[in-house]
Amino acid sequence: MPFWINLIVATVSAAIAAGFGVILIPFLKKLKAGAHILEIGPRWQKDKEGTPLMGGFMFIVSTVFSSLLGYLIISRYRAANLTEAPENALLKLLLGIGASLGFMLVGFADDYIKVIKKRNRGFNAKAKSLCQAVIVILYLVGLWALGNTTSVTFPFIGDIDLGIFYYPVMAIAIYGFVNAVNLTDGVDGLCGSVTLVYAAAFTVIFALLDNWEYSVYATALAGGCLGFLVWNLHPAKVFMGDTGSMFLGGCVVALGFASKLELLIPLVGIIYLIEAMSDVIQIGSYKLRHKRVFKMAPIHHHFELSGWSEYKIMFVFSGITLVAGALGIAAAAIYAKG
Repeated sequence: MPFWINLIVATVSAAIAAGFGVILIPFLKKLKAGAHILEIGPRWQKDKEGTPLMGGFMFIVSTVFSSLLGYLIISRYRAANLTEAPENALLKLLLGIGASLGFMLVGFADDYIKVIKKRNRGFNAKAKSLCQAVIVILYLVGLWALGNTTSVTFPFIGDIDLGIFYYPVMAIAIYGFVNAVNLTDGVDGLCGSVTLVYAAAFTVIFALLDNWEYSVYATALAGGCLGFLVWNLHPAKVFMGDTGSMFLGGCVVALGFASKLELLIPLVGIIYLIEAMSDVIQIGSYKLRHKRVFKMAPIHHHFELSGWSEYKIMFVFSGITLVAGALGIAAAAIYAKG
């Protein structure tokens, strides 16, 4: 399959996301949908008070539209060249997009309550977790209905069938990673740039696996993040909000599960894992020892308080993701030859 299709999808997605900002940001300002910066954060973060929230709609619209456009182009190409798509390719693509949009709705509810209803606590934590759990269950049921196996591929070891334990283990993993991506959104450009690199890596991984339908999904996501960064690089003109970060979390998970190389999620998404673990370690340490391990968690705030600029945090974390992505691509190449 020619890679020019991915280039078209990436370009269209980036253009839509960047162009949408021209309309969306003034609209959000008109709604007075500005972020409220908590006092517990770095003092210089207070300068961002009132920055429009829910800018994630830029890459949400561009990713969904460009993914479907890419699928149509690939379908035409396959028909012209008499090649067959992977089994249930469209249904699996729609399932991944659907799950991402489901998580987006949970994030939107949180943002809406915070910035429109002016309730700082946002969506009730228990209700939020319950909604996420329902989406996770529906997604796993969808995978099962589409013939998903219960085996997990371990590099250099092979496939290990987890049997009945597969779905509860994966449910916990999905819930954890969606929220880990959400935690990564705390510095200008950070979550968008890390996810851009993650999606670019999976673009190549799906190409190696000859799954071009999901390759364009990854490409559309990467392009959407690139277009969003036009407005989100420091100093940010807009924030993605939980609306955007929850959608990205859904995409991160969907890409990993579609590859059937689930262990690539914590490998390529190592930054998300580190962010989540830093939060867990900080909370656990304070409850048990009444001492903090980090100056502030998640860990990007620790580096911020240590004197790192927002640009440095973004580039270092994205660089780590780039290295992890290269390792993920190597693992996928070995599996594909396999």
